[in-house]
Amino acid sequence: MHQVRQPAVAGAFYHGQKNILANDVSTLLQNTGISPGEAHLLPKAIIVPHAGYIYSGPVAAAAYARLAAEHDSIRRVILLGPVHRVPVRGLALPGVDSFATPLGEIEIDQQAAAAIENLPQVVVSPAAHEQEHSLEVQLPFLQSVLDDFTLLPLAVGDATPAEVAEVLDALWGGPETLIVVSSDLSHFLPYQTAQVVDAQTVKTILEMQGTLSHEQACGGTPVNGLLLAAKRHHLQPHLLELCNSGDTAGDKDRVVGYAAFAFTENGL
Repeated sequence: MHQVRQPAVAGAFYHGQKNILANDVSTLLQNTGISPGEAHLLPKAIIVPHAGYIYSGPVAAAAYARLAAEHDSIRRVILLGPVHRVPVRGLALPGVDSFATPLGEIEIDQQAAAAIENLPQVVVSPAAHEQEHSLEVQLPFLQSVLDDFTLLPLAVGDATPAEVAEVLDALWGGPETLIVVSSDLSHFLPYQTAQVVDAQTVKTILEMQGTLSHEQACGGTPVNGLLLAAKRHHLQPHLLELCNSGDTAGDKDRVVGYAAFAFTENGL
């Protein structure tokens, strides 16, 4: 039987109706001011936030808009995000055949799953994925900017940077493979404090240090693993956008930080 992971946060983090959601994403992408044919900064990997679209959508769009020039060449997306609800040891595959959003279904790349399932840090946990928003909120963006592609979603729990990087190395591929890491930055600090903390986090990422704590970035584990792998593969990091919820749709007393990064090959 074909098993589908149904959307858990449609109607909450983003609109649940197909036409309205498609328009919302299109508007966010258009508002970046990046033309669809712009070839600058073609990413091998991106880091994007995962809050509700009214909060972090404009920041995520800054990364996704840059994929438009590669829309027909990216055939596989490796998507990593932190677990928020169900603890796991290692990196969890979803154990399903596809993920659904209001925009349609995305097939899970079973070949990619098979390539890593024997690694000791890789487990199968439908429960870890069932209610997890960090992965789901990326899917409508990917469906809007890419053509046909398969997905390998990994819910990342307790893992070392080396364990994450080993999985990424096994799946690295060529231009057909895009790596997406989902992470917000600091949580619930006053506006100006968050700006200082997030600026230091950005510096750490741009210097490819891979030493982030979960206080700096809720997706610190997959980000640290990406930084280790990116360094091995000689990728170049670029900050695309940085703000917090106090800049978008929230108050300034308790904010969440958001940043978008692109990692490119060959110094591009």
